[in-house]
Amino acid sequence: MLDIADVLHGWAREGRAFAVATVVSVTGSAPRRPGAALAVDEDGTVTGSVSGGCVEGAVYELCRQALGDGHTVLERFGYSDEDAFAVGLTCGGVIEVLVTPVRPGQEPYARVLETAAGGGTTALARVVDGPPELLGAALTVDAGDRPGGGFGGPGALDRTARREAAALLAAGRTGRVTIGADGSRCGRPVTLLVESSVPPPRLIVFGAIDYAAALVRAGAFLGYRVTVCDARPVFATPERFPGADEVVVEWPHRYLAATATDERTVLCVLTHDAKFDVPLLRIALRLPVAYVGAMGSRRTHLDRLSRLRAEGLTEPELARLRSPIGLDLGASTPEETALSIAAEIVAVRNGGTGAPLTGAHRPIHGTRPSLVR
Repeated sequence: MLDIADVLHGWAREGRAFAVATVVSVTGSAPRRPGAALAVDEDGTVTGSVSGGCVEGAVYELCRQALGDGHTVLERFGYSDEDAFAVGLTCGGVIEVLVTPVRPGQEPYARVLETAAGGGTTALARVVDGPPELLGAALTVDAGDRPGGGFGGPGALDRTARREAAALLAAGRTGRVTIGADGSRCGRPVTLLVESSVPPPRLIVFGAIDYAAALVRAGAFLGYRVTVCDARPVFATPERFPGADEVVVEWPHRYLAATATDERTVLCVLTHDAKFDVPLLRIALRLPVAYVGAMGSRRTHLDRLSRLRAEGLTEPELARLRSPIGLDLGASTPEETALSIAAEIVAVRNGGTGAPLTGAHRPIHGTRPSLVR
């Protein structure tokens, strides 16, 4: 539900009760991942989606029912081979949806929605499988480890749940975890869905060129906080990159050494100039970031590798470099090139192959835990 926190927080501030349906489990191919949500307020207004349209009507009715009776329910939807028009997923997968009524000011939802809507760091953990009396019970963890809510069971259960939620929050991930009803790994299992909300990941583009302007737009579209960095003040101006969150005039390697990065950060080196690239990549390839790509021809790439080896980089470090940058789309314009780079970033982030889906013999939608932005 945190993926629609801004709308839900607005409803809560207006004193509107609502019911929210959240995808808590996915088996096989399905269009939305755990954490995707659809909500309905008491006037029948709808926001969000749980299936891209396949089961929205049935989920809407479940939300209306929850608003009326105040009960939390767990519903399973799958494809019907006997009747393709029955309620189900035409993509062939199976999803479980948790439907929860929420009253204005109800904790811990009020707090977690306010933090998530404001761009803060927070996680919501809810019981999605286990003892019936615990179904839908919720607690929260935020960046300051302030506890909120509780499951109403043994104290050890809440403490263990908060530790698990904090671990997923630190990685910026949404996912399921199973613990014991007594807080241990033994005994009757309790399965939690932990939804994490964290600030947007960073995309840092080095090189204030026309290709960078197109990549800035693509990165913003994908939800990244985009920075453009170049040592040349005549090129690195906000006017040339209106879609960037910030434009920095600095030698790239100095900026990268001083700025904050994490395992979600994407670094794109578009300068294809050794005096900028080599000092920058020497630092970048040793950082625990999600992606490092560099523009240039294959000849430039080989020369760059030789220079980096001379700087002491190891073969495993060099293997992290995506160069020439992007997927082979036959791109030529800045916009097409930006699309090829963005496609490679998405593939790396989600464990995709970048190959055509036609003729592929693997699930279209993978099972990797969601990375929430």
